Amino acid sequence: MQLRNQVEWALHCCTVLASLPGDGHLSTKAMAEFHGIPKEYLSKALQTLSQAGIVVGTLGPSGGYRLARPADDITVLEIVEAVEGKAPTFVCTEIRRNNPCRPAGYCDDRPCAIARVMAQADQAWRASLAGVRLGDLVRTVAAEVPAEILERGADWVKQRL
Repeated sequence: MQLRNQVEWALHCCTVLASLPGDGHLSTKAMAEFHGIPKEYLSKALQTLSQAGIVVGTLGPSGGYRLARPADDITVLEIVEAVEGKAPTFVCTEIRRNNPCRPAGYCDDRPCAIARVMAQADQAWRASLAGVRLGDLVRTVAAEVPAEILERGADWVKQRL
C-alpha cells in the first residue's frame, strides 16, 4: 500500500498549524514554501482537511489556515482519511469464483481467508493511527528535533502570520 504525497504534506502542515497562536492563520503559500512542495497540490490537500473539519480556512490578506480543534482532539487517522478517504485498503474481487475446479453453483458463505487477513490488517492499521493524536505527534517532534531548529522554524512561521 502506498499513500499519496498529500498525506505526508497534510500531517506535516497540521503539525505546524498546531504550534500557531490561538487565532493565527498560516497561508497555503507559506506552508508550501516551508515544506518545499507545490502550492497548488497542497491547496487541494488543505481543502480536504477543511471539508473534514480538521482545519479552518479564512480569506483575505491575513488569511490562511489554522486547526479547527485542539491538536489532542485530532487523530492521525482523521487526517489520513480526510486525504485518502475511508475506503478499505484492500478490495476483494472474489477471483476465487473463477477457479475452474470449483463445482458449479458452489456457494461461499463468508469472505475467503485472504480477504479476512487483509481486512484484519486494515483494521489494525487504522486502529494504530486512531490511537495517535496530532498532539502526540507534535510532542514527539518537539522531543526529537533540536531546540535550535524548532526555534528557527517557529520564528520563520511567526514572520508569515
